[in-house]
Amino acid sequence: MQSSCLCGSVRWSTDANPISLSHCHCSRCRKQHGVAFATYGMTPAAGFRLEGADHVGAFESSPGFARRFCKRCGSTVPPAPNDAVPFVFQPAGNFDADPGVRPALHIFVASKAPWYEIPDALPRFDAYPPGVDGTVLEDHPLPPSRAGVTRGSCNCGAVAFEYEGSPILARNCHCQRCRKARSAAHAANLLVRPAQLRFSKGEDRLRSYKIPEAKFFTQVFCGDCGSKAPRVDPSRDLAIVPLGSLDDDPGLRPKEHIFVGSKAPWFEIADASPRFEEGAA
Repeated sequence: MQSSCLCGSVRWSTDANPISLSHCHCSRCRKQHGVAFATYGMTPAAGFRLEGADHVGAFESSPGFARRFCKRCGSTVPPAPNDAVPFVFQPAGNFDADPGVRPALHIFVASKAPWYEIPDALPRFDAYPPGVDGTVLEDHPLPPSRAGVTRGSCNCGAVAFEYEGSPILARNCHCQRCRKARSAAHAANLLVRPAQLRFSKGEDRLRSYKIPEAKFFTQVFCGDCGSKAPRVDPSRDLAIVPLGSLDDDPGLRPKEHIFVGSKAPWFEIADASPRFEEGAA
């Protein structure tokens, strides 16, 4: 089972396909991936191999648990296996082929993004499913919200931003680049004008990776923790904000799915939003 990051600097493989897939809605996964939920495949750790370790950064988002990422492009990299856990949990967005299994449940729905409604009938659990013993962490506390201002931040707190006023639109993109970049089923982005967006701290901590052959595609992320962050595209007068990075409810909901012709084979779109094989009409 082969996987890779967006830029190809980090690759990993296992001797077996995942046993199961699950969608995690915890706030830390949402910030790390920039989406409504992260999807991970539980795979036997035996035979796990990783190439490009020099490109891997890590951030301890909870005691004893490090979230790893490619320092060049920001894609999520699986946590390192250890003797205590006989499995490796792989981000499904980075699979190079169909894993042969489909998502079976939603976890940590008590922390679900306010802008996302789960559309499928899979089992849902407020935290871990029954039989799984793990520490449940509280979401990071936030100061009181301000009228007309929507805030966002990264997992480690080094980067914070806000935008004022109403966004232009929000949508989900299923192209392969977005899946690899966000290490998820799809990207979920909100668009505002650059004049609306302001970084309140940590703009100097941001890193970016642009695919050389792409006209626009660029991923921006916190260089300290790998969380996805907004990027500004002056040529189109747009700022692209990963919805999962938001701390406040933007009020707007994703209105369409684009590039569904490149959709992940393991993910089924369950809502009734308009779908476009490529970009929106």
